[in-house]
Order: sequence, then C-alpha cells, then structure tokens
Amino acid sequence: MALPVAEWQGRTARLWAVLEPALRERLEAASLQDAVRLGCDLLRSKEEEEAALVQLCHRAPTDKRPEAASWYREQGNREFKRGRYQAALRLYSKVCLEDIARAESHGYPDRLLPKVLLRKAECLLCLGRLQDAQEILRVLESKIALDGVMTPHLTRLKKLSQLKVKLGEKEKCPEPAGEAHGGTQGEPEIWEENNRISGASSSLSLSFDAERGRHLVASQDIMPGQRLVKEEAFVSVLCPGESLPLQDGDTAWDTRATNADLYCHRCLRQLLASVPCQGCSYAKYCSQDCAARAWQQYHRTECSLGALLLTLGVFCHVALRTVLLAGFAEVSRLVAGSHRGDKNLQSPEASCKPLSEAADAGAGSRGVPGCDSSGRYQSSYQALFHLLPHTEQHSPEHKFLCTLSVVALCKQLQAAGLEAAVLSQELPQQWSKPKTCEKTSDELSPELKTVAEAMLRHVLQLQCNAQAITVMQELGPGDGAVVDKKPVRLATAFFPVLSLLNHSCCPNTSVSFSGTAATVRAAQPISSGQEVLHCYGPHWCRMRVAERQQLLSQYFFECRCPACLQELKSGVKSVVSIRNSFCCPKCQAPMQGEEDTLCCSNEACATSASRDHLSGRLQDLQQQIKKALDLLRVRKADQAIKMLLKCQMDAGTFLSPEHLLMGEMEDHLAQVYATLGKWEEAARHLKKSIEIVEMHHGPSSVETGQELFKLAQILFNGFAVSEALSTIQRAEGILSVHFGPQSAQIQELQEMKACLSELPRNIFQRT
Repeated sequence: MALPVAEWQGRTARLWAVLEPALRERLEAASLQDAVRLGCDLLRSKEEEEAALVQLCHRAPTDKRPEAASWYREQGNREFKRGRYQAALRLYSKVCLEDIARAESHGYPDRLLPKVLLRKAECLLCLGRLQDAQEILRVLESKIALDGVMTPHLTRLKKLSQLKVKLGEKEKCPEPAGEAHGGTQGEPEIWEENNRISGASSSLSLSFDAERGRHLVASQDIMPGQRLVKEEAFVSVLCPGESLPLQDGDTAWDTRATNADLYCHRCLRQLLASVPCQGCSYAKYCSQDCAARAWQQYHRTECSLGALLLTLGVFCHVALRTVLLAGFAEVSRLVAGSHRGDKNLQSPEASCKPLSEAADAGAGSRGVPGCDSSGRYQSSYQALFHLLPHTEQHSPEHKFLCTLSVVALCKQLQAAGLEAAVLSQELPQQWSKPKTCEKTSDELSPELKTVAEAMLRHVLQLQCNAQAITVMQELGPGDGAVVDKKPVRLATAFFPVLSLLNHSCCPNTSVSFSGTAATVRAAQPISSGQEVLHCYGPHWCRMRVAERQQLLSQYFFECRCPACLQELKSGVKSVVSIRNSFCCPKCQAPMQGEEDTLCCSNEACATSASRDHLSGRLQDLQQQIKKALDLLRVRKADQAIKMLLKCQMDAGTFLSPEHLLMGEMEDHLAQVYATLGKWEEAARHLKKSIEIVEMHHGPSSVETGQELFKLAQILFNGFAVSEALSTIQRAEGILSVHFGPQSAQIQELQEMKACLSELPRNIFQRT
C-alpha cells in the first residue's frame, strides 16, 4: 500500500486530534523544514508512539528464516502432484538458490536443490513456458558441472532436456520470415531525441503557463503509434502486493505468492531462479549483478529496515530510496536552495520566464523549474526535486501523518547506525552489518533533518506525481492455450519527464512499461501546437464525470478536458451512464431517473423499481460470476459453464444488453470453452464480448486490441486460418500503436501469422 498501515494512520490521527490548538495551527502553517523540527519534538515526547510502531513492524518480518525453504518446497510438491502447475511454480519461486544452500546448516540438504529446480522446470514445461524452462535448465547444468557429484540428477536432467526438445519440435512455430512481419513492423523505429528534454522526441517542446504549469506540446504533426518519450525511472520500488506473512494464522508461512516473490526488486524482470539478499528475506533479484548493484546503491541502508518500510508504506520507501540514489551532497544543495527561495518552489510561475527568454538568458534556474544551468530538462534529481509538493493543499492530518512517518524512519536510521551510509561517508562491504550507533541522544542530527525534509517533500510529491509501473499478469491457472491477462500495479516510481504530461480523461497518448522504463506513444493524430496529454487513471470510458472529478481531487485541480466539460453540461448523460444502465425487468426497456426509484422509459409499461434493489441484484450477480471463475480455477469447467449461462439469463432480466458485465460474461465463457478445446464456441462468445468492448472503449482502444489478441489465439488454435490472419492483422494494427512494433504481444502475433502462412493452400480454402 502507498500509505502506512491502517493502525499507524489511526494512531497519528488520534494524536493529531488531541494536540493543543496552538500547536496544530503551527503545524498547519509550517514549512517542510519546520514540520520536520516539530515532528522530531513530538516523537521525542511521545515514546509510546514509537513503541507502537515497533510492535506493528513485528507483523511484517523480513529477517531470515532458513526453515521456510523446506516448508515451501513441501507445499510446492503437494501442488505439483495435484497437477496445479501454476500454484506449484509460485511456491517453488519462494525457494531461492542461496536460501536453500544457507539452510543446509539448519537441516535442509543441498542435494534437494536440484530436485526443487527440476520440478520448477517441469512446471514451466507443462505451462508451455519453454524459454523460462530452458533458463532453469541452464542454471542447473552450471551447478551440476561445478559440483560434479550429482549423477542421479544428471540422468533426470537429460530426460528433461530431451522432453524440452520434443516439446519445442512439436509446439514451436518456425521463425517468421522477413516478409512475414508485414510493412515496417520488423524495422527499427525512427527516433530523434530532443536536445532540450532528455528521453523525449524532437517532435515535442516544453512549455509553461500559469494555468497548466510545465507541459509538453507537439512542435510538429504526430502520427498514431509514434514514440514520444522513453524514460528510465529515476527511482522505483516494487509494490509488495496484498499478501504479507502473517503471525496469527495456522501456519508460520504464507503460501500466496506476491509481486515481491515473482519480480526482481531492482530491474522488475520476472524471476525464475531468484537470488535473494543475504541479509533479509524480502529482497530478491534476477541475478547476482542486480543484487550487487542494489546493495551498493541503496539496499545496504534499507536491508535492516525492511519491516519498518513495509509498515510505513511504499511512498516512504520511494522517498528514502530517492535520497539514497541522489546522494546527500545533491540533496543538501537543493534543500538549502529551497530555503533561499521556498516560495518559488511552491509557485514556480513566480520565477518563470517564457522559454524563449530562458533560452536567451542561458540559465535554466531562471526559466522552467527543474532545468539545469544550460536550460535542458533532464530526468534528474534536480527535475524531480522541483516537482510540486503542494504543501499548502494537503490536509493538515495527511501532512502530519507523513511528517511523523518520515521522522520515525530517520530516527531508526540513526538508531541503527546507518547515518554514515545515508550521508555516503562510508561504503560497507557487501552484506556487512551496520555499525552500532554511537549517538545516545534522541535528537536527529542536522544532516538527517535535511534528509527528513527532502523525504517529506518527496512523500507529498508522490500523491500527484507517483507513476504506477504496470505489467500484464496472467489470470486463472495460466496453463490453457489461451492466456487471459490484466494490467496490475507492479511498482511505484518517479519519472521526471513523464511527470510533465498533464491529465485528460480523453488522452491522446498511451503509456507502456518494460522493466523500469516507460514509453509514451501517440494514441491518435496530434496536430502541431496541440498539448500532449496523459490519463492519470480516471478515464471517460470507465467512469462518470462525478466519479472522475472525485478521484482527481487528490491532484489539486479540476479537470476541464472536453469529456468533462461535455458531461457537466445540464442534461448530458455520460456514455458510461447510458451503457451501464439497468433495464426494465418486465419489458427490458431502459430504466431512468436520478432518484432512489427508477421508472421504465416505456410509457406503456410504467414499471418502477428501487435503485437499491437493482444494485443488490447486480452485486449478487457479480458474486455468482466469481464463484463460476473459482470453479474454472479448480478445473470444473462444465460446472463453470452452467453457472455462467445461468448468470447470463439472470443479467438479461435487469441489465442493459450493452452493460460491460454482459461483455465480461461472454469473455469468461470464451475462456472456459477454450480450456475444453471447443474453439468455435469460444470464438463465438469472444466476438460478442468484443462488440461490447468496442462500444465502451472504441475500436482502436487498447482494450479492444487485447480482446482481439485473445481471439487470434483462439482462431489460431482452432485452425480457422483465414479469419485468424485477418484478426491478427487487426490486433497488430491496434497493439503496435499502444505498445510498439517490438512488444511481446506483437512478436507473438507475428509468429502465429508466420505459422499459418506456412500451411498448405488447401487449408486456406477449407477455412
């Protein structure tokens, strides 16, 4: 979660409520520097608050527990024997290479390591993830070659290698021929970098005005799919996910794999044979190189603070890692500069000249905030530091929570003897323990107060400038011929250049991620002089204007995009309201009305119904759909179909035919039929789903592209060659605009197309 755990939020809220009015007024009006000083004074006099925080940290242990490896291996074996390969794979992912070796002294024999990884390779083979299985086998071959004594495992390894070769010959399509890529799909993208904005296209320019602040404008006409920005995150922190080890349950270990188990904590690559931190049980990496880099850059400081960072939330973690990556010298320089011109940092328009004047002056500090001395805006700490914290707009309670959290974290840095590491005064050897703190005073050092002030700025900035790094994650068992995926939040990051993009509920760009890199592409034609806009989350296709405006309030502006202005006009109903509406239980005409009682729009019918009653039916229906999907997960496909068809009949009596849930049910039915190999039935249902998705999101939307990708998989598996080729072409056209021609989905579509193109011509005639 972004903010601290609920219990810590509750304690700070109660503490705020009992503060003397005069002190509250001082905190409300305090600058960041004064807020840190007052926070230090408060925590020094409220020792029970720090003690409570220590107790909360016990619920998220990150210390090493060698016996965990044996337990996870046993649970993985149990799932493997049941044929639940995805579940087994996730459990085996919790068993790290070095963890097992280290656990040898606690009774876990090293000879079991190859067995676990071989099982993991088998799971990957059963799931069709051949490249991942090959990587596991490569790791094992290296280990066996080094050990030279595990002859029983050599035999099994050879069998698995043979199995992989057979599967590869059976399932792998021929490499696509050059002409099979079609058009310019296989060609490198044309890219000319902007000489004034790092990572941005030369087709953009940086502008500023009092209403929109810093923003990007097209300096020439831009075509759909054109890459506009490619930026590596200045800092990113993996979101731990909803599941953390619990102490109150029946077992000491959590069998639910989270992002923290499945992705590298530094580069965000998916983990196969993970390399763990040698000091804590939380951080895991894809390689020794990533582990070593993370240690030198920030984890040597974070390692012993894992439980506290999980308790205080991702925003505090991002803030700490930001100052560690920037280095104390740069942090101190910019914090000191903010004291000399604090008002200009709060209201940059007060210090900004037009870009032309800034360029003539040759001083970025007197032009657009965040630019360097040459007037260039870079993806740097200076640019990040100048993102607005909106100190005066945050609620006093929220600012108080952030202040106490940051001060508590810095006090722990000092108590743990980590101050020297934070100030970059020493570089401890890898995995070495921090020195014992020599300070006896509870008072933070002046240097750590500077760090705390910078961290408080960053925590407040994150509310408006945090960028979620998302990844397409598989839903369900993941072992079917058709893979259903959805975007999930993988990490929280600062992207200084991406933060220049203002919001629109109807944006003209699309953002995608690869590891810690973000790519912005034009989603539609953008004319020269037009502002380049990004959606912060609330999209006109998914929410009514009232919901969007409420969510956008956290950014401290009122959206005036065309979609909002249109819907705010009296009498204009949003597309979401019209399509996601209830219909009359008797005649199926649309129900209408803004009050608690809805009336049938058919005057001859005149049926009325309670909005609460219909909403209750909708919630019950969603619960039934969830139960049907649970049946699919445990391979009870026939029962899942029966339940989904029953849900469809029920939905038809009170939901609009265009309701998004009607499309979701069609999509779920397609998924179930695909698991049974009934490709024609699966395609029929998925086409109905696509019709509804197109209605809601548009024919060129990323949502439509994802549905067409699934349809292409179904038609490919059902050998509906001609229809599959036309669907592939359409899916390619849409997804290449949003994700680029080199994305994994485009490559898979091209491989399917190459396979189908190799088939004899008489098959084309039959299909």
